Amino acid sequence: MGQNSLTITDNRTGKTYELPIEHGAIRAADLRAIKTDPDDFGLMSYDPAFMNTASCSSRITMIDGDKGILLYRGYPVEQLAERANFLEVAYLLIYGELPTTTQLAQWIHEITHHTMIHENVKKFIDGFHYDAHPMGILVSTVAALSTFYPDARQVNDAKSRELQIRRLIAKMPTLAAFAYRHRMGLPYAYPDNDLSYCGNFLNMLFRMSESKYAPNPILERALDVLFILHADHEQNCSTSAMRTAGSSQTDPYSAVAAATAALYGPLHGGANEAVLHMLREIGSTNRIPDYIKRVKAGELKLMGFGHRVYKNYDPRAKIIKKVADSVFEVTGRSDLLDIALELERIALQDDYFIGRKLYPNVDFYSGIIYEAMGFPISMFTVLFAIPRTAGWLAQWLELVNDAEQKIARPRQIYLGPARRDFVAITERG
Repeated sequence: MGQNSLTITDNRTGKTYELPIEHGAIRAADLRAIKTDPDDFGLMSYDPAFMNTASCSSRITMIDGDKGILLYRGYPVEQLAERANFLEVAYLLIYGELPTTTQLAQWIHEITHHTMIHENVKKFIDGFHYDAHPMGILVSTVAALSTFYPDARQVNDAKSRELQIRRLIAKMPTLAAFAYRHRMGLPYAYPDNDLSYCGNFLNMLFRMSESKYAPNPILERALDVLFILHADHEQNCSTSAMRTAGSSQTDPYSAVAAATAALYGPLHGGANEAVLHMLREIGSTNRIPDYIKRVKAGELKLMGFGHRVYKNYDPRAKIIKKVADSVFEVTGRSDLLDIALELERIALQDDYFIGRKLYPNVDFYSGIIYEAMGFPISMFTVLFAIPRTAGWLAQWLELVNDAEQKIARPRQIYLGPARRDFVAITERG
């Protein structure tokens, strides 16, 4: 095999094995050949939280964490955020290429005309308690859509898959907006097909007595950029959940519900909420040095800094910082922004954070922007789920078309008791 291989000597048996290396990886199943005797199952790798395990090959998103690079289908996210709109990027993620003018017009038309939801879905949402968390409502209603579209179970039918993709991208903002209106005790506002994807979402959220809602173009574009930045991010927790659920050939609504549930957790989609709480706890710029001392002492965490993948400045954070300026020109400057900017400035000059490669991530500024735009904190993760649906579906489609993929079934290392016989209750200890 030469240089493109890994030679392993098993010191238990003295045997040597040569495993091929492809794309910087060995196949875990090749380790099965390393046995102590014929009855041995074979060697496994142990990797809690999948810190160094590739579960799939993908052509969708590439991250170079050391250099702070994020590419969608090869395109730098900075270029897409500056020059494209969200539906254009969604098309790119799903189909692999940027759409032509004709393709984009058709794509937007199809998405726009699938935004309505069945009236019974409204009744379903009405059944939730008045203060139910919008993410809890979203998880449930996305799953419920599978009962309205039983044809979605035909996951091996290409035409059916295409239809479900359009339905999901179109209906997620509607479900999200209805969850918000339910939480606020407001009547539901229906989609307006004359508006853009993000403009329509703002309409369904904030329209009151006006007959025709006109979104602020700056806020509309800011939301569009934020959606682009959150559209996909490789094999994160929720994407892995999407692929795992999808590997059983469940319908895409159920798989998206699983991904949304994973996103619901505070360690994933709720990070920007934690940043807001931290900034409020700090309270003023003159309290930042003391807060940083407590972080260094291990008493607190610096929320919005650091990332599992990025060991450099998160490229999305740079873009969001610019978006914040345009948003605050419309909404007025938030006091929290001054604290965030000063906190970032001090941290980026501190050897403690530089040495640990703790740089601002996408969550550091996004929560401040969302709050300035009028979103309650409970909606932050919902705003994450809407654009990420496009990425989830791109990953799902890639999974379905990947001949190597089978139903997900990780192994385990069993550390429990050996075989033992049942003991009658009268004879137990």
